[in-house]
Amino acid sequence: MEKFRVLVTGAAGKMGQAVMRGVLDDPDCLLVSAVDVRLTGTDVGTVLGREPLGIKIENDLQQAIQRSVPDVMVDFTVPDVAQFNVKTALQMGVYPVVGTTGIPEEQMEEIFSLCESENLGAFFAPNFAIGAVLMMQYAKNAARFFPNVEIVELHHDQKKDSPSGTALRTAELISQGRGVSRKEKKGFEKVAGARGGEYEGINIHSIRLPGFVAHQEVIFGGLGQTLAIRHDSISRESFIPGVLLAVKEAPQREGVVVGLENLMGL
Repeated sequence: MEKFRVLVTGAAGKMGQAVMRGVLDDPDCLLVSAVDVRLTGTDVGTVLGREPLGIKIENDLQQAIQRSVPDVMVDFTVPDVAQFNVKTALQMGVYPVVGTTGIPEEQMEEIFSLCESENLGAFFAPNFAIGAVLMMQYAKNAARFFPNVEIVELHHDQKKDSPSGTALRTAELISQGRGVSRKEKKGFEKVAGARGGEYEGINIHSIRLPGFVAHQEVIFGGLGQTLAIRHDSISRESFIPGVLLAVKEAPQREGVVVGLENLMGL
């Protein structure tokens, strides 16, 4: 069996480095290229604190694809860069696995249209941690019985978008689970925004502080009881099993796939 040839964009970032380690350590995968505007020309092995690997970080995605001929591109960058990377990969016959969140809706629609018109596939996930996906599914199920709910998500202070893609996806699933449109009662805010933002009729609270990685708690309230479902990623390694699952499984699916749960049989 041939190995999955993987290119990583955002390679110099913390998540990009974690992905490269995961790919390098997986016997079924082969890291063939790394792309980033930072640390250009630096050997990936040096970046990861390992022996030189003969793979240097490049800053031109098209050239990197032409040279290394990857099967899959894993993208953990920022929204404006990710949308360019995804379109480039699709146009060059490379399957994109995307963990970048916050891509504008109109750009996502353009990507979806491109995939449909050209019969191409792509994978997007708001969260690659297996436990986080289970948390979202449990929350969807609980919403049938506890329609009153709020979401608190906590991330490191370098995260650009708020609320997180995971929180938005959780709100979507909860809305599906409870089956009716429901607007939470905010009451009077003495400080604007104290009750959080609102999405799909659900209050979402975003916290950005040093020390966090990625955490979320879904809190349900009912008559005389509460139910809290929480997931904590205490290191970026928590995302790697899900990324590797997507690298191996997603290209076998047709069209655009959103959410790791679709690869987990949930």
